Amino acid sequence: MKIAHSPDQAGDHGGAEPGQEIFLNPFAPGFFDDPYVQYRELREQAPVHQSPLGPWTLLRYEDCSRLLRDPSLSVEEANIRDGGSARRELFAAAGYDRPDRGSLAILNLDPPDHTRIRRLASKAFTPRRVEALVPRVQALVDGMLDDAADRGATDVIADLAFPLPFAVISEMLGMPEGDRDELRGWSHTMVKSLEPMITPDDVPVLIDASDHMVGHVHAAIEWKRHEPSDDLLSALIAAEEEGDRLSTEELVAQVILLFIAGHETTVNLIGNGMLALLRNPDQLALLASTPDLIGNAIEELLRFDSPVQFTRRVTLAPFELDGNPVEPGTLIFTILGAANHDPEHFGPTADALDLTRRDAPHHLSFGGGIHHCLGAVLARTEARVAIGTIVRRFPAITLANDTQAWNGRLVLRGLDTLPVDLG
Repeated sequence: MKIAHSPDQAGDHGGAEPGQEIFLNPFAPGFFDDPYVQYRELREQAPVHQSPLGPWTLLRYEDCSRLLRDPSLSVEEANIRDGGSARRELFAAAGYDRPDRGSLAILNLDPPDHTRIRRLASKAFTPRRVEALVPRVQALVDGMLDDAADRGATDVIADLAFPLPFAVISEMLGMPEGDRDELRGWSHTMVKSLEPMITPDDVPVLIDASDHMVGHVHAAIEWKRHEPSDDLLSALIAAEEEGDRLSTEELVAQVILLFIAGHETTVNLIGNGMLALLRNPDQLALLASTPDLIGNAIEELLRFDSPVQFTRRVTLAPFELDGNPVEPGTLIFTILGAANHDPEHFGPTADALDLTRRDAPHHLSFGGGIHHCLGAVLARTEARVAIGTIVRRFPAITLANDTQAWNGRLVLRGLDTLPVDLG
């Protein structure tokens, strides 16, 4: 594949000094508060570039969209040149012998294994099945907001965005009631493992959370084998397609992925979306006065501040990016957050929040190709109910103060706190 060379890249990368390299720098001051400033600069000056650490980075919409749909590329870490040795060495130094844990989750698998497992798991996420969950999601949201109304203020993350998707996925899976607080903690810790950069200090904490989560899921699977019920975990255990079943290890990997990726991303969607509305009171007022706009509003909120900012692909054969030869085994990051703000696709108002934007559903926040998010319909449904209900019940909602805190994550961008006054 060849990605068209940008005229801006000729010479000295526009605003960069002659001979100065320009590349994504998450350590720059203010990056996690607002990465879009740096994304814009990079998209204009170095939309296709190689990090000094080796991976390539794409920031334009068309480039990212094309790459995500390229069937010749891999998502498996084992195909990265040297097998992702730096990460393996970190875990090995901590005495951990399973650095590949999670490699059986469909997020990290190529066909044919990806095709087989996704076919079995996707039966639980059809639009019809998800729509049947709406009354339960609405009841959960109403209960959480009733409690908040009594106080007159709330933290959107702690009191709604975090517990809601966790309750939904726990009930869908049929996980035991008593351990949900622990599961939430393990899941929130394990999200760090999705980051491209982890430190030696992170490893023992990740290992501890992973060991607890794996042990818990193994126990739940054994329980469901003897006590099956009408839930997703029982269905995955019983699923059979052309004589094929999920192995126990495959089951464990999918359940953990559902908790981590499916839960944490929806937390970010609700939190990021509410913050965007609160910072754009004209759009908040528009949604309050036009509740039927909620469907397109969720698409625009997904585009405006994507809960997933990065995704990856790995080359399996000689490749070409922007006229540059790329060796097999090279990691390529597509920056979904930058692509979603590309004015070449979304027009001159790409950096503005516009709930009426017609092409908002074109966003890349759920990825693309065969790895398009399995839980996209569920995430949209939960956000539609949660955000729609908040705005309907509390149209005068405002930020309580300026103490909202970002989680400092590159991949799963979201808030740790979002205090609000309900008006």
